[in-house]
Amino acid sequence: MADKKEENPDFKYIVRVANTDLDGKYQIIPALAQVKGLGIRTAAVVAEKAGVNAYQRIGDLNDADVAKLQEAVENLEGNLPAWMLNRRKDVETGEDGHLIGTDVEIKLRDDLNRLKKIRTYRGLRHESGQKVRGQRSKSNGRTGLTLGVQKKKQGE
Repeated sequence: MADKKEENPDFKYIVRVANTDLDGKYQIIPALAQVKGLGIRTAAVVAEKAGVNAYQRIGDLNDADVAKLQEAVENLEGNLPAWMLNRRKDVETGEDGHLIGTDVEIKLRDDLNRLKKIRTYRGLRHESGQKVRGQRSKSNGRTGLTLGVQKKKQGE
């Protein structure tokens, strides 16, 4: 039992970054990857830009380091190369950007509504609930009907 690490008295079990509650038990990179729009590689870049040790638990960070992480997450467009951004050549503005949190879901919904409104093939497939990306649909993706052999009732 003497091998156990001593618990930090200032340990935070929940850390809030980018309007997302993160579990303090995780290391910084996996914890940041739980934010929608951030993956493992992007989280590593954020940790490096914030100047924190990426392999310590996020709950052990003090408030100043959490503020540095928040600042690095907010300024992702300046910290990431263009090929690493998740919203390149936006349809309305034509600019590159990186969306995080609920912005990802809002933009996705807006994009799908735009496709449906202009009646594209992809929009129609989304509307009808069918496969969108060219998968086969004859035998896979069946919904709403039962497959198999139906037994006849005893009286028939």
